[in-house]
Amino acid sequence: MKKILIYLTFFMMSIQISSAQQNEVENAVKALTQLMINPDSTALDKLILPNLSYGHSSGKIQNKKEFMHSLLSAESDFVEINLADQTVVIQGKTALVRHTLSAKTNDKNVPGTVKLYILLIWSKEKGGWKLLGRQAVKVPVA
Repeated sequence: MKKILIYLTFFMMSIQISSAQQNEVENAVKALTQLMINPDSTALDKLILPNLSYGHSSGKIQNKKEFMHSLLSAESDFVEINLADQTVVIQGKTALVRHTLSAKTNDKNVPGTVKLYILLIWSKEKGGWKLLGRQAVKVPVA
């Protein structure tokens, strides 16, 4: 009976740790989303790793400096972002997040909309979860 209680205790603790980590990752995604709408250089710098690889659905690849510049200069201007169908998979200190992004944009003062499938790669660092990679692909037309 003692062994069963010990196993159950460890099992419950692992579920709580996993749930807490998932919440942390989801909060990092929310922070990134808000920073894409209202960019702040200091907050972006803290959330993104130096060796970021940021892939656009057009095939364009940006590093951290280029990605931050595109947001801060309003070259990429997100007015509204909605995320749907999000999944989070955590393996050790790496998290993979997939979701569908629907957004209103105003790039170069031209209103538009986008709908993309997104894969985010997060790394657990001393300061929390940091963005390491992102890849977007266009949602296929049915």
